[in-house]
Amino acid sequence: MSKGFANCRVVLLASLVLACFAGLGTRLVWLQLVQRDQLLDSVEKARREIIVENARRGDIVDLHGNLLATSRSMIEVGVDPRSLRPKDEPKWPQLAVLLGRPLPEVAKILTTRFSPAAAPVRPTEGVGKAASSPAVGLASLVFNLPGQPAAPPAPPAGAAAAPAEENGDTVVDEPDAPGDRPIKYAKLCDSVSESTYEEIVRLGIQGIVGQRMFRRVYPDNALAAHVIGYVNHDEKPVTGIEAYADFYLRGQNGWVETEKDGHQRELPQFRSRVVPAVGGYSVKLSIDVNVQHIVEAELEYIARTYQPLKATIIVSDPRTGFILGMGNYPTFNLNEYNKVTKDQQAEMHDVAVGDMYEPGSVFKIIPVAAALNERLVTPSTKFDCTLTQVLYNDGRTTRVVGLPREDASDHFVHPLTVAQILGRSSNKGAAQLGMMLGKGRLYAYARAFGIGELTGLPVGGEIYGTLHRTENWDGEMITRIPMGQSVTATPIQMHQAMSVIASGGLLLRPQLIREIRDAQGAIVCWFGTSVVRRVISAETAQTMQRLLATVATEPVGEADGGMGSSLAIPGFEVAGKTGTAQKVETMTLASGKTIRAYSHSHHVGSFVGFFPARNPQVEISVIVDDADAHTPGGTGYGVRVAGPSFRHIGEQLIPYLSIRPYDPPAHSALAMGGARP
Repeated sequence: MSKGFANCRVVLLASLVLACFAGLGTRLVWLQLVQRDQLLDSVEKARREIIVENARRGDIVDLHGNLLATSRSMIEVGVDPRSLRPKDEPKWPQLAVLLGRPLPEVAKILTTRFSPAAAPVRPTEGVGKAASSPAVGLASLVFNLPGQPAAPPAPPAGAAAAPAEENGDTVVDEPDAPGDRPIKYAKLCDSVSESTYEEIVRLGIQGIVGQRMFRRVYPDNALAAHVIGYVNHDEKPVTGIEAYADFYLRGQNGWVETEKDGHQRELPQFRSRVVPAVGGYSVKLSIDVNVQHIVEAELEYIARTYQPLKATIIVSDPRTGFILGMGNYPTFNLNEYNKVTKDQQAEMHDVAVGDMYEPGSVFKIIPVAAALNERLVTPSTKFDCTLTQVLYNDGRTTRVVGLPREDASDHFVHPLTVAQILGRSSNKGAAQLGMMLGKGRLYAYARAFGIGELTGLPVGGEIYGTLHRTENWDGEMITRIPMGQSVTATPIQMHQAMSVIASGGLLLRPQLIREIRDAQGAIVCWFGTSVVRRVISAETAQTMQRLLATVATEPVGEADGGMGSSLAIPGFEVAGKTGTAQKVETMTLASGKTIRAYSHSHHVGSFVGFFPARNPQVEISVIVDDADAHTPGGTGYGVRVAGPSFRHIGEQLIPYLSIRPYDPPAHSALAMGGARP
């Protein structure tokens, strides 16, 4: 080999080495200087990750701490299709079995690695939104008390601004060159138990990941369904206490700022910030599960016996306004809210606050109490209840006004005292009391008793009812409103109105929430008796208690509207009022004209009362809608469809609540066994 050729080889080799170093240097300059910011951003997006730690929703418990709603820890299982290995494919059938899904469905998710660029997606909400502080205004509007859960600090700016987007069950990355979006995460199963997830982990399938979630469960299924309410699949509150107290119940999600490797596994050593989740507060209700069971068992009996359109029972302590039990028929299973079909939606409607009805004779407590409170009458003042019309002066003109038409329930051949008007439920007597009060005072007292106003019960969906202003009254309303027609109320409004008499003349706000505690058990908010206003004097309230006690003890017939001694609770003075209200329905006349008129075959039967009459300790309302078809005689009188249920509930509550007679006769034996008559 010549010396010249050897030198050429050395030069060539040196040139190649120099060219390699020059190319490498150029590439380094390009990467480190020209593309530095772009590449750093890409690496950070690929490695940095914000992991959300879901907060546990607070519990809802009853008066004694029994769980009504709680959150169960579950694992959501998903997959990063890009990390799957061919050697793990034989394990897919076992994975499908553990997930409880057909293998073809699981395989389709595992093998789908791209999402079309045109597929609808929404930006990732990110931890910044999930962990943000709820609107403080909600706390002041709902509770007007301090103590809201503290929110964790928000993640650093840009930390959650990942390129990923999601469309519910799938998270996708930025589109590649052809325009398709690589799938970063696809959900395989909403939730599996801890033990099941451990079995999935033991399969060793690379790319399968789990995220701890909390699923809302209701231990007693349908118990107090309309009071508790529910959260949907996305853990968003929909109704009831779940929605009203969501500000306190929901807690605050935490987050972890960390990095991951090329296989999408977290690198704990690179965690730069950890913000723990803050669990939601627990809410204690005034509901007593034992009282609630009694209420719902009675509703089942009413439904089975009379097959009504709907029914409501409310039990409360008239001394405080706190509700001990409240239920509706029909109802639904909170754990299966998503199985309620469209034609079963009525089951989810809270009749107690969301339905209005003409209360009928129960409303007579208002004009009687008003006339007594204004000292216009005494219990012994007599009225001629055989009249068909009377002279009425409304302050501007004097005219003849027709009284309600006489029927079997309002036929009296002799004058009645105010006490008898109430006890025997005389429509004509109530009408004359209304005219004695006049439009202004009758309207004012009805409002004062809570008619036409929201009670503020924290279950949502409450309506006002209807109490027209006096300028909109027609010629007959002054005689119809006192007897409970031409006015509508919700069951909770009539319950509240009766509580005015039971509480000594005060309108108390019905309440369901007793206290709110944080995750450590410390009381954050506590709720006591809330007095709205004084409606009648204590003296008038005591007089009304005595008069209403005669309704329950006077042995009058059904047609007279009295409750009758057969429905009283032996050994106790029971005070209350029955109601049998005709429902308004659409009728077609012979001429073909359609009108709205009172039905003679569809009624709302009710009984609202309390006991002991002179020392009220429990108030019970029973309202049964349209039980006529399955009631003996074909009319759903309140005395027949609601009165017995009042008695049956009361007999069971006597031993449970340790209720004692105000002045027990020495010779009477208490009937406290709860057996149905």
